[in-house]
Order: sequence, then structure tokens, then C-alpha cells
Amino acid sequence: MYKVNPQRIQLGISACLMGQEVRFDGGHKRSTYVLHELKDMFDYLPICPEMAIGLGAPRKSVRLVRDQDTILLQSADGQLDITTPMNHYCDSKVAELSELGGYLFCAKSPTCGMERVTEYKIGTNNGTKTGVGVFARALMDAYPLMPVEETSRLNDSHIRDNFFTRVYAYHDWRCMLAKGLTKHELLQFHSRYKYLLMAHNQSIYRELGPLLATMENDVEAVAKQYFSGFMQALKCHATRKNQTSTLQHIQGYFKKQLNTSQKAELSDAIMQYRQGLVPLLVPITLINHYVREFSTEYIANQVYLHPHPQVLKLRYGL
Repeated sequence: MYKVNPQRIQLGISACLMGQEVRFDGGHKRSTYVLHELKDMFDYLPICPEMAIGLGAPRKSVRLVRDQDTILLQSADGQLDITTPMNHYCDSKVAELSELGGYLFCAKSPTCGMERVTEYKIGTNNGTKTGVGVFARALMDAYPLMPVEETSRLNDSHIRDNFFTRVYAYHDWRCMLAKGLTKHELLQFHSRYKYLLMAHNQSIYRELGPLLATMENDVEAVAKQYFSGFMQALKCHATRKNQTSTLQHIQGYFKKQLNTSQKAELSDAIMQYRQGLVPLLVPITLINHYVREFSTEYIANQVYLHPHPQVLKLRYGL
């Protein structure tokens, strides 16, 4: 039975970001955003791979070391090597994390860094920022569609919006699977996400509709292929050009309801957004007003208008 809590999303998170003193120097990387802005919205599962394999805090630091095609976890002097126990831990722990709705990593960590981790050539102090933390890589390899991000990157409003858009879409999909996958449910899911997909990647959006037309004999296989493309599309940041095109498509649904001045007001709001004069929230708020006024059910059900809870304030800076 596919398990998911429809009411709460659980995020895995590097334990140091929760304020736990688990870093090599005995300190932490406490994230105010995680502990204050997000605390009421998510349940957290804190993990520190290095503490989990029995290392203390403080401890000798380790780094990624490349030996041809092998990645080692060693101290700078080479006297401490935790490669084998860490690989064993990653294999066993990652297998337990299938129910997570996303993961927040600590940047630059040799175990938890998502990207740009310094990697050294064995026997030298020559490092390049091309590595991925050992635990982070294991998790991303096991669950390639799971939304992951580094908390330091969430300072960027576009990255922040994109991550949580994917988190809530991922959760929505898993809730659908938990109820039982059917052709009807899959078509309804796609219908609700039409404009969000259009805003993020129009090329993939145009491929997904025809794909669903092929699912007559094997819904599960098509659903798997569909969701892979779906998450790939959402991982693309929605450009101002694509957002404008999507807003104009939605505007077309109101052409019979709006009077001349209302049409002009909405057109102006969309173009002001396109020119960078107002945030995305301005035309979105106006469209939501017209949705309520004219009871346009199809548009009201579009996730594009509410991809995540308003309390997260994610579209204020877009």
C-alpha cells in the first residue's frame, strides 16, 4: 500500500540546519528560515550522516577525495577514512526515506552538499568545486524525482518558489497514488496542472498530453513516464516570458465575462508584470478575483493560481 500523510509533508533535513551541534567543529548551521518561517508547515526528519556512523562532535574534518573513479571520505592528512562505513550507512538509511516529500541539505558538506562541494585529487591539496556529498548523492540517485535543495540557495526568491512548487506537486501526486491510480485520476491531475506546466516548460507540456492518450492498456507505465516528465518540467524555472503567455491564456477564459475596462485592467497588469514593473502576484490576484466573481470552475481548479500555501509568501518577490 502506498503511504503518505495527506495533511502533513515530511522533509528530510541536515541536522545542523535545525540548530543541532553536530558539525565537525561542534557547532551548527542553524537556519532561521527553516525554524521560524517553515516550522508550522512541515514535519522535519533531521539527519547527520557523520554522527550516525558514530563520529563525535567536535571531530576531525573529512573531505571528498577522488581516486580515479572512486570517491573517498578522508581527513586532509589521510589518517581518517570513513568511506566504507559511510557508504554502508547511505545504502541502509536511504532505503528508509521513500516517504519523504523533499529534502533540505546543508551546502558544501562532504556528506550533505547537493552540488559544488570541493573535491580533492588524492595525494594533493588541489580542489575543485565539482563534488556532491556522499549522502546527498545516494539520496538523489535513489529518488531522482524527489525535490531537494540547499537552504543557502533559498535566499533566491525564484529558487525558493521553484523548490516549494515542486514539493507540493510531488505531495499531490503521492496523495493521488495513495488513493489508487486510475486513468480518470491521472487525466484530472494533468488537467489541474496544465497552466503550471505551461509556465515552467512549454515543450514538455506539449509532450505530456499526447502521452496520456497512449495509456489505454498500461496506466501505471504511462503514469511513471508522465511523472518523470512532469517533475522535469517543474524543475525548470518559469521565465517571465512563459508566465506572461500562461497569464494571457487564462485571460482568454474571461473574454465573455469581463467588460472593456476590466479586460484593459487585466491586460495592463499582465504587461506590467512582463516589463518587470509589478510582481507576478499582481495579475494572479486580479485573476483570482475574477475567478471568484464569475465562478469559472476550470480556472479555479488550476494549481497555477495556488501552487503552495499563501502563508509562505513565495510569490511576493517574483
